[in-house]
Amino acid sequence: MDIVRVFGNNLKRYRTALGLSQEAFAEKCGLHRTYISAIECYRRSIALENVQRIADALEIEPYKLFLEEKDELHS
Repeated sequence: MDIVRVFGNNLKRYRTALGLSQEAFAEKCGLHRTYISAIECYRRSIALENVQRIADALEIEPYKLFLEEKDELHS
C-alpha cells in the first residue's frame, strides 16, 4: 500500500463529491491550495494535525482517508 497515494486519492474523491474546488476546500480547512494540490498529486506527506483538519472539513472520520478502495487494488 502506498499510503501517500491512498490518502491523496481519498482526499480528492471526498472533496469532489462535496463539489469543492481545491481553493474552496483549502479555505474551508485553513490550508493553502498548493498544499492540497501537492497532497492530491502524491508530492506531499502530511502532518497528523492536518489530517484532522482535512477530515473535519470533509465531515468524515480521519481513518476513512486511509482506507484503500478495492478498485485501486487492481490498478
